Amino acid sequence: MKYFIFSDVHGNLEALNAILNFAKEKEKINKENFKYVFLGDAVGYGPNPNECVEIIRDISDIFILGNHDEASFDNTYATADNFNPYAKAAILWTREVLKDDLKAFLKTRPYIVEENNITFVHSTPCQPEFWHYIMNLYDVKINFNCFNTQLCFIGHSHQPIIFIKLDDQLQVEAPKKIKIESGLKYMINDGSVGQPRDGNPDACVVIYDVVKRMIEFHRIPYDINITQELSL
Repeated sequence: MKYFIFSDVHGNLEALNAILNFAKEKEKINKENFKYVFLGDAVGYGPNPNECVEIIRDISDIFILGNHDEASFDNTYATADNFNPYAKAAILWTREVLKDDLKAFLKTRPYIVEENNITFVHSTPCQPEFWHYIMNLYDVKINFNCFNTQLCFIGHSHQPIIFIKLDDQLQVEAPKKIKIESGLKYMINDGSVGQPRDGNPDACVVIYDVVKRMIEFHRIPYDINITQELSL
């Protein structure tokens, strides 16, 4: 079995369709069995919040709550100073157009899930409901103490990166294909589907092969112009 891990779609339907078409093609060609894990933020910024929540809800085996998801139904959070002006305007618009049944669905989503020696969370394993960011190596060290599994997958920052811990030693790796080694702990940011912030506009996802113990990042191009035109 493999985990297909993605996050931060942010209402970008074109990017979402591109990564799911990529996944379906890999499943067909390689006869792979994916378990779909979404790490949060189906809405915010992009023009298609309803379609994205519906599709992700239907495809995902695990659906984690993100801060923009929470803001779509939490009036206090959405109107507080938790977003920059552009993000705040987008989420207030999203709150107006998002269907009631989808808001009800988002309200039931967990902040964090553990299974198969893996932690899945949107922001950080430490206090996931407060939507902290991992800003430096001190934050990395603190958050390694907040999960007991060997692996932890996170989103939120839109920056794909790998952190590795051996005893008190920390190692930082660029997003690439790596083998999970016994005795090490890993915290992996899967980047973003709908709004990458690492200089590469292509959607970013992670595939974790449980049997081979391999993690691999994938970048999937899509027609950004369509999303931009719909956002005007």
